[in-house]
Amino acid sequence: MASTIEVKELLDAGVHFGHLTRRWDPNMAPYIYMERNGIHIINLYKTAAKIDEAGEALKKIAGSGRKILFVATKKQAKEIVAEKAAKANQPYITERWPGGMLTNFVTIRKAVKKMASIDRMKKDGTFLTLSKKERLQVDRLRAKLEKNLGSIADMTRLPGALFVVDITREHIAVKEAQKLNIPIFAMVDTNSDPRQVDYVIPSNDDASKSIDKVMSYVSESIIEGLNDRKASKDAPAEGASKSKAKATKPAPAAAAVAVEEAPAAPKATQEEE
Repeated sequence: MASTIEVKELLDAGVHFGHLTRRWDPNMAPYIYMERNGIHIINLYKTAAKIDEAGEALKKIAGSGRKILFVATKKQAKEIVAEKAAKANQPYITERWPGGMLTNFVTIRKAVKKMASIDRMKKDGTFLTLSKKERLQVDRLRAKLEKNLGSIADMTRLPGALFVVDITREHIAVKEAQKLNIPIFAMVDTNSDPRQVDYVIPSNDDASKSIDKVMSYVSESIIEGLNDRKASKDAPAEGASKSKAKATKPAPAAAAVAVEEAPAAPKATQEEE
Protein backbone atom coordinates (compact mmCIF):
# COMPACT_ATOMS: atom_id res chain seq x y z
CA MET A 1 0.00 0.00 0.00
CA ALA A 2 0.94 3.63 -0.43
CA SER A 3 1.53 4.11 3.30
CA THR A 4 1.93 1.79 6.27
CA ILE A 5 -1.18 1.40 8.41
CA GLU A 6 -0.38 2.45 11.96
CA VAL A 7 -2.62 1.01 14.68
CA LYS A 8 -1.89 4.07 16.84
CA GLU A 9 -3.25 6.37 14.11
CA LEU A 10 -6.42 4.27 13.92
CA LEU A 11 -6.71 4.47 17.72
CA ASP A 12 -6.28 8.27 17.73
CA ALA A 13 -8.99 8.58 15.06
CA GLY A 14 -11.44 6.56 17.19
CA VAL A 15 -11.76 3.76 14.63
CA HIS A 16 -12.05 1.25 17.51
CA PHE A 17 -15.33 2.53 18.96
CA GLY A 18 -18.27 0.26 18.13
CA HIS A 19 -21.96 0.53 19.03
CA LEU A 20 -23.70 -0.21 22.31
CA THR A 21 -23.45 -3.89 23.20
CA ARG A 22 -27.24 -4.33 23.04
CA ARG A 23 -27.23 -3.20 19.38
CA TRP A 24 -24.52 -5.53 18.15
CA ASP A 25 -24.67 -8.12 15.38
CA PRO A 26 -23.27 -11.49 16.62
CA ASN A 27 -21.56 -12.02 13.26
CA MET A 28 -19.17 -9.18 14.15
CA ALA A 29 -17.86 -11.18 17.13
CA PRO A 30 -14.53 -12.16 15.44
CA TYR A 31 -13.65 -8.46 15.05
CA ILE A 32 -14.56 -7.37 18.60
CA TYR A 33 -11.71 -7.06 21.10
CA MET A 34 -13.65 -6.32 24.30
CA GLU A 35 -16.55 -4.48 25.91
CA ARG A 36 -16.07 -1.25 27.82
CA ASN A 37 -18.80 0.82 29.53
CA GLY A 38 -21.50 -0.94 27.52
CA ILE A 39 -19.73 -0.29 24.18
CA HIS A 40 -17.97 -2.84 22.00
CA ILE A 41 -14.32 -2.12 21.18
CA ILE A 42 -13.10 -3.21 17.73
CA ASN A 43 -9.78 -5.08 17.40
CA LEU A 44 -7.63 -2.56 15.50
CA TYR A 45 -4.99 -5.13 14.55
CA LYS A 46 -7.68 -6.93 12.57
CA THR A 47 -8.87 -3.60 11.15
CA ALA A 48 -5.33 -2.77 9.96
CA ALA A 49 -5.00 -6.21 8.31
CA LYS A 50 -8.39 -5.83 6.62
CA ILE A 51 -7.58 -2.32 5.34
CA ASP A 52 -4.37 -3.71 3.85
CA GLU A 53 -6.25 -6.59 2.20
CA ALA A 54 -8.96 -4.29 0.83
CA GLY A 55 -6.35 -1.79 -0.35
CA GLU A 56 -4.50 -4.40 -2.41
CA ALA A 57 -7.75 -5.56 -4.03
CA LEU A 58 -8.84 -1.98 -4.83
CA LYS A 59 -5.39 -1.24 -6.24
CA LYS A 60 -5.77 -4.15 -8.69
CA ILE A 61 -9.29 -3.07 -9.72
CA ALA A 62 -8.14 0.52 -10.32
CA GLY A 63 -5.08 -0.78 -12.18
CA SER A 64 -7.33 -2.79 -14.51
CA GLY A 65 -9.12 0.41 -15.55
CA ARG A 66 -12.43 -0.29 -13.77
CA LYS A 67 -14.15 2.34 -11.64
CA ILE A 68 -14.91 2.02 -7.92
CA LEU A 69 -18.25 3.58 -6.92
CA PHE A 70 -18.28 5.13 -3.43
CA VAL A 71 -21.57 5.31 -1.53
CA ALA A 72 -22.08 7.36 1.64
CA THR A 73 -25.25 9.36 2.23
CA LYS A 74 -24.93 9.92 5.99
CA LYS A 75 -24.24 13.50 7.03
CA GLN A 76 -20.83 12.94 8.69
CA ALA A 77 -19.47 10.94 5.73
CA LYS A 78 -20.76 12.92 2.71
CA GLU A 79 -18.07 15.56 2.32
CA ILE A 80 -15.18 13.27 3.28
CA VAL A 81 -16.16 10.55 0.79
CA ALA A 82 -16.82 13.10 -1.98
CA GLU A 83 -13.38 14.67 -1.43
CA LYS A 84 -11.43 11.39 -1.27
CA ALA A 85 -13.29 9.83 -4.22
CA ALA A 86 -12.77 12.94 -6.37
CA LYS A 87 -9.06 12.93 -5.43
CA ALA A 88 -8.79 9.36 -6.70
CA ASN A 89 -10.88 10.27 -9.79
CA GLN A 90 -13.67 7.83 -8.87
CA PRO A 91 -17.50 8.20 -9.04
CA TYR A 92 -19.52 8.63 -5.85
CA ILE A 93 -23.06 8.93 -4.52
CA THR A 94 -23.45 11.16 -1.47
CA GLU A 95 -27.07 12.21 -1.93
CA ARG A 96 -30.04 9.83 -1.98
CA TRP A 97 -29.26 6.45 -3.60
CA PRO A 98 -31.26 6.37 -6.87
CA GLY A 99 -33.20 3.09 -6.93
CA GLY A 100 -31.98 0.90 -9.79
CA MET A 101 -28.68 2.76 -9.96
CA LEU A 102 -26.93 -0.54 -10.77
CA THR A 103 -29.72 -2.95 -11.71
CA ASN A 104 -31.29 -0.43 -14.11
CA PHE A 105 -28.09 1.31 -15.18
CA VAL A 106 -29.34 2.01 -18.74
CA THR A 107 -32.08 4.32 -17.40
CA ILE A 108 -29.59 6.11 -15.12
CA ARG A 109 -27.31 6.67 -18.13
CA LYS A 110 -30.24 8.22 -20.00
CA ALA A 111 -30.69 10.71 -17.14
CA VAL A 112 -26.98 11.56 -17.29
CA LYS A 113 -27.25 12.05 -21.08
CA LYS A 114 -30.20 14.38 -20.44
CA MET A 115 -27.79 16.64 -18.54
CA ALA A 116 -25.43 16.66 -21.50
CA SER A 117 -28.27 17.49 -23.92
CA ILE A 118 -29.34 20.46 -21.74
CA ASP A 119 -25.74 21.70 -21.76
CA ARG A 120 -25.68 21.43 -25.58
CA MET A 121 -28.95 23.40 -25.77
CA LYS A 122 -27.33 26.20 -23.80
CA LYS A 123 -24.25 26.21 -26.03
CA ASP A 124 -26.00 26.19 -29.42
CA GLY A 125 -28.61 28.80 -28.41
CA THR A 126 -31.66 26.48 -28.48
CA PHE A 127 -32.19 27.19 -24.79
CA LEU A 128 -32.87 30.86 -25.52
CA THR A 129 -35.69 30.00 -27.92
CA LEU A 130 -37.70 28.48 -25.04
CA SER A 131 -40.22 30.50 -23.07
CA LYS A 132 -39.24 31.90 -19.65
CA LYS A 133 -41.28 29.24 -17.87
CA GLU A 134 -39.72 26.40 -19.92
CA ARG A 135 -36.21 27.74 -19.27
CA LEU A 136 -36.91 27.76 -15.55
CA GLN A 137 -38.16 24.15 -15.66
CA VAL A 138 -35.10 23.02 -17.65
CA ASP A 139 -32.75 24.78 -15.20
CA ARG A 140 -34.46 23.10 -12.24
CA LEU A 141 -34.21 19.69 -13.93
CA ARG A 142 -30.51 20.28 -14.70
CA ALA A 143 -29.79 21.29 -11.08
CA LYS A 144 -31.62 18.22 -9.74
CA LEU A 145 -29.76 15.85 -12.08
CA GLU A 146 -26.43 17.48 -11.23
CA LYS A 147 -27.06 17.10 -7.50
CA ASN A 148 -27.99 13.41 -7.70
CA LEU A 149 -25.99 12.16 -10.68
CA GLY A 150 -23.34 14.77 -11.48
CA SER A 151 -20.64 12.80 -9.66
CA ILE A 152 -21.21 9.71 -11.83
CA ALA A 153 -21.35 11.54 -15.20
CA ASP A 154 -18.08 9.86 -16.32
CA MET A 155 -19.16 6.35 -15.27
CA THR A 156 -20.12 4.91 -18.67
CA ARG A 157 -20.43 1.29 -17.49
CA LEU A 158 -21.12 -0.65 -14.30
CA PRO A 159 -18.40 -0.18 -11.66
CA GLY A 160 -15.77 -2.80 -10.93
CA ALA A 161 -16.50 -2.50 -7.20
CA LEU A 162 -18.65 -0.72 -4.63
CA PHE A 163 -17.22 0.97 -1.52
CA VAL A 164 -19.85 1.61 1.16
CA VAL A 165 -19.78 3.53 4.42
CA ASP A 166 -22.47 2.00 6.71
CA ILE A 167 -24.01 -1.02 4.98
CA THR A 168 -27.10 -0.88 7.22
CA ARG A 169 -28.02 2.56 5.92
CA GLU A 170 -27.01 1.77 2.31
CA HIS A 171 -28.72 -1.65 2.24
CA ILE A 172 -30.38 -0.98 -1.16
CA ALA A 173 -27.01 -0.28 -2.80
CA VAL A 174 -25.57 -3.44 -1.21
CA LYS A 175 -28.51 -5.57 -2.46
CA GLU A 176 -28.13 -4.25 -6.02
CA ALA A 177 -24.38 -4.97 -6.03
CA GLN A 178 -25.00 -8.49 -4.70
CA LYS A 179 -27.54 -9.13 -7.44
CA LEU A 180 -24.98 -8.19 -10.12
CA ASN A 181 -22.03 -9.92 -8.37
CA ILE A 182 -20.16 -6.63 -7.99
CA PRO A 183 -17.52 -6.91 -5.21
CA ILE A 184 -18.48 -4.92 -2.10
CA PHE A 185 -15.93 -3.16 0.10
CA ALA A 186 -17.25 -1.52 3.25
CA MET A 187 -16.59 0.07 6.61
CA VAL A 188 -18.61 -2.24 8.87
CA ASP A 189 -19.55 -1.25 12.41
CA THR A 190 -20.51 -3.65 15.23
CA ASN A 191 -24.25 -3.27 14.49
CA SER A 192 -23.98 -4.61 10.92
CA ASP A 193 -23.76 -8.06 9.34
CA PRO A 194 -20.30 -8.48 7.72
CA ARG A 195 -21.48 -11.52 5.71
CA GLN A 196 -23.05 -9.14 3.18
CA VAL A 197 -19.63 -7.72 2.27
CA ASP A 198 -16.75 -9.24 0.27
CA TYR A 199 -14.06 -7.06 1.87
CA VAL A 200 -14.91 -6.09 5.46
CA ILE A 201 -13.14 -3.21 7.19
CA PRO A 202 -14.31 -3.45 10.83
CA SER A 203 -14.44 0.18 11.96
CA ASN A 204 -16.42 3.02 13.46
CA ASP A 205 -18.60 4.26 10.58
CA ASP A 206 -20.23 7.10 12.55
CA ALA A 207 -17.33 9.39 13.52
CA SER A 208 -15.99 11.71 10.80
CA LYS A 209 -12.37 11.30 12.02
CA SER A 210 -12.64 7.53 11.71
CA ILE A 211 -14.19 7.73 8.24
CA ASP A 212 -11.52 10.20 7.12
CA LYS A 213 -8.68 7.97 8.34
CA VAL A 214 -9.95 4.80 6.62
CA MET A 215 -10.87 6.68 3.44
CA SER A 216 -7.37 8.18 3.28
CA TYR A 217 -5.79 4.70 3.15
CA VAL A 218 -8.35 3.50 0.62
CA SER A 219 -7.95 6.47 -1.75
CA GLU A 220 -4.14 6.18 -1.59
CA SER A 221 -4.36 2.54 -2.69
CA ILE A 222 -6.59 3.45 -5.64
CA ILE A 223 -4.29 6.30 -6.71
CA GLU A 224 -1.34 3.89 -6.53
CA GLY A 225 -3.21 1.45 -8.79
CA LEU A 226 -3.98 4.24 -11.28
CA ASN A 227 -0.32 5.35 -11.30
CA ASP A 228 0.82 1.75 -11.94
CA ARG A 229 -1.62 1.54 -14.85
CA LYS A 230 -0.31 4.80 -16.30
CA ALA A 231 3.30 3.64 -15.91
CA SER A 232 2.58 0.33 -17.67
CA LYS A 233 0.92 2.22 -20.53
CA ASP A 234 3.90 4.56 -20.90
CA ALA A 235 6.45 1.71 -20.84
CA PRO A 236 5.41 0.08 -24.17
CA ALA A 237 5.38 3.51 -25.82
CA GLU A 238 8.97 4.13 -24.71
CA GLY A 239 9.96 0.62 -25.86
CA ALA A 240 8.38 1.24 -29.26
CA SER A 241 10.25 4.53 -29.72
CA LYS A 242 13.56 2.82 -28.83
CA SER A 243 12.99 -0.02 -31.30
CA LYS A 244 12.06 2.54 -33.95
CA ALA A 245 15.33 4.36 -33.32
CA LYS A 246 17.23 1.05 -33.69
CA ALA A 247 15.44 0.30 -36.95
CA THR A 248 16.39 3.66 -38.45
CA LYS A 249 20.02 3.48 -37.25
CA PRO A 250 21.41 1.37 -40.19
CA ALA A 251 20.20 4.00 -42.67
CA PRO A 252 23.27 6.30 -42.30
CA ALA A 253 25.58 3.28 -42.81
CA ALA A 254 23.76 2.41 -46.04
CA ALA A 255 24.11 6.02 -47.16
CA ALA A 256 27.85 5.91 -46.42
CA VAL A 257 28.22 2.75 -48.55
CA ALA A 258 26.37 4.46 -51.38
CA VAL A 259 28.74 7.47 -51.13
CA GLU A 260 31.79 5.18 -51.19
CA GLU A 261 30.50 3.29 -54.18
CA ALA A 262 29.47 6.39 -56.11
CA PRO A 263 33.01 7.60 -57.08
CA ALA A 264 33.81 4.17 -58.61
CA ALA A 265 31.78 4.86 -61.77
CA PRO A 266 33.59 8.04 -62.86
CA LYS A 267 36.98 6.25 -62.34
CA ALA A 268 36.10 3.50 -64.80
CA THR A 269 34.97 6.10 -67.35
CA GLN A 270 38.31 7.91 -67.18
CA GLU A 271 40.21 4.65 -67.84
CA GLU A 272 38.05 3.92 -70.88
CA GLU A 273 38.83 7.39 -72.29
